[in-house]
Amino acid sequence: MGFPASLLKASFLLTAAAFAACAMAQSDYPTKSIRLVVPFAPGGSAEQAGRVLAQKLGEQMGHTVIVDNKPGANSDVGNNFVAQAQPDGYTVLYNTSSLVFNIHIQNKVNYDISKEFSPIALTATVPQILVVHPSVPARNLQEFISYVRANNGKLNYCSVGIGNIGHLTTVLFLNAHNLKAEHIPYNGGSQSAYIDLIAGRTQFYFATVSGAVPFIKDNRVRPIAVTSLQRTKALPDVPTIDESGMPKFEATAWQGMLVPAKTPAAIVAKLNAEVMKALKNPDLLKQFDVQGTIALGSNPAEYGAYLKNENERWGKIIRAEHIKPES
Repeated sequence: MGFPASLLKASFLLTAAAFAACAMAQSDYPTKSIRLVVPFAPGGSAEQAGRVLAQKLGEQMGHTVIVDNKPGANSDVGNNFVAQAQPDGYTVLYNTSSLVFNIHIQNKVNYDISKEFSPIALTATVPQILVVHPSVPARNLQEFISYVRANNGKLNYCSVGIGNIGHLTTVLFLNAHNLKAEHIPYNGGSQSAYIDLIAGRTQFYFATVSGAVPFIKDNRVRPIAVTSLQRTKALPDVPTIDESGMPKFEATAWQGMLVPAKTPAAIVAKLNAEVMKALKNPDLLKQFDVQGTIALGSNPAEYGAYLKNENERWGKIIRAEHIKPES
């Protein structure tokens, strides 16, 4: 027995009204503050870039973009928080390359990037820089390699966590020269790592340029070389590893923005347009230059493809180097 025509008509009208209300809500987006989750402690390169971007997005969109630090488990605490958030565009993840590293390093990751997130844009990349304690006699990369070789297995290096880009870069660097050093991870963030480096309890650190600049300018650490193929505007006198005797050596920390899966396409498109606009803002670019951050930009599909490629690339490296949570 069929439904009465009057009920079918009423149901259709209610459904149409619901879709219209949803479309209107999306077209008016945002109508309140947006939370930008940074899955790291304050002070790191991702947080610095995220705050600059959040400020510009807030100015453009007319609603505050609040930076919410949720550190832990090499970014997994914040990643999981956003993966489980409402897909309404008001909770956004400012992610880094750790998002893909964790899949291959952690014993269990509770999210699938392709299923739990929708890409917004690839936003930036941050070159790393090899810095040493002033007691280390090396002034350039070749002298540093010779010093580590003369003290093989006796030196300590720091990172902000097992599987972080700094840790992975150090492993690649040491293995390339058949060298060994003791890894001291600081899960509390870069400030904790610098405390011990400056005190001389660790001797070297592959750090992000943005975090290293103030310590270099105060002569508390000495720069050796950067990991990008081009010199950084923040420290133009510091050579690259590539030009210092290791051709094509490159390892940078990239950043991007994601929202929970099932976020409406109209909101994804709106966020992407606003991010792309912000990444061309002269004031933002000036602040990025000071931090040592390089603005990028992409559409959602391009960022999705980039995530897939980086997942495959680093997965091969991590497996080849046998990097585990306890390494």
